[in-house]
Amino acid sequence: MDNNYSRVLLVGALMTFALFVMMRGQGRNATLARVKIPALSIEAQIGRKAFEVSCLKCHGKNGAGTDQGPPLIHKIYEPNHHSDESFYRAAKKGVRAHHWPYGDMPPIKGVSRHDLAGIIRYIRELQRVNGVF
Repeated sequence: MDNNYSRVLLVGALMTFALFVMMRGQGRNATLARVKIPALSIEAQIGRKAFEVSCLKCHGKNGAGTDQGPPLIHKIYEPNHHSDESFYRAAKKGVRAHHWPYGDMPPIKGVSRHDLAGIIRYIRELQRVNGVF
């Protein structure tokens, strides 16, 4: 191997390790102490109720996270990184763990696309008032 290729590999490995350490540091302790609650739209109020039935156990009150699931009121879940469609897919098909140390998310049974639209509206309104985007 030439020196430049070795340096690129080393830098890439160090950057990957640094990202891993940073994300791990945001792991189970990344829940927010307090989430500001805005005056919610009617759609978000309905979504909040659906969230409390289908999502609260893992993602916590107001999406602040728990020891079973990550906070959704976090910059990782801002719309340019996790689109609304990614939330639909995650709920319907589940998702492999890729940002947090909580394990894979299973599909959520019994939640309709209509329910998910309200849940996403609720999360996005919380994200906006909490400075996620």
